[in-house]
Amino acid sequence: MKKKFTYPLIAKEGWSILIIAFIVSILMSFYHPSVSIIFWVITLFILQFFRDPPRNAPSGNNIVVSAADGRVIAIEKIIDPYQNKKAIKVSVFMNVFNVHSNKAPVTGIIMNKWYFPGKFLNAVLSKASLENERCAITIKTKSKHIITCVQIAGLIARRILCYRDKGSNLSAGERYGFIKFGSRVDLYLPLDAKVKVEIGQSVKNNESIIAELS
Repeated sequence: MKKKFTYPLIAKEGWSILIIAFIVSILMSFYHPSVSIIFWVITLFILQFFRDPPRNAPSGNNIVVSAADGRVIAIEKIIDPYQNKKAIKVSVFMNVFNVHSNKAPVTGIIMNKWYFPGKFLNAVLSKASLENERCAITIKTKSKHIITCVQIAGLIARRILCYRDKGSNLSAGERYGFIKFGSRVDLYLPLDAKVKVEIGQSVKNNESIIAELS
């Protein structure tokens, strides 16, 4: 039985930015009404960017749910650089209009965590996986499967937030991180995992099934 998680509809990471934008828009409405339209548009953009709507988690054993909203841009057999073994990599790209809250793809314990400062290349590029700023965690499930989940900064993104550390327990669908303003999440899965998505498919965090583990 999956746990149900409740979060504010607007992610806490955006509260301060949204309040500032709202105040500036109000002030501009008094002093420069015509110009204020631009600021209200910016405020609405910030509001939609930091939304974090509730999601209905699918039921099932040994399923891997999406850690992010976005579009699947890569499915390939490759070396998992964090476990140094062959794996299936599924990459989801988040544009500025997607929800940027990150959810745990599986239930388990975090075995390791790494943070790497790096570049801010376009997250669509394959080399962004190893050259951009990123934060990776490996999660070991009760069935002994190990999944690597990597948050990757993008062209606009400048801050990766990961709220869990090595030794922490995670439940599938639990909110564990956030990437501000455009990004990507890579999942490295066991070779015998059955991938359930296709290139170009749109997915939602904690709602779309990425794969089934054997």
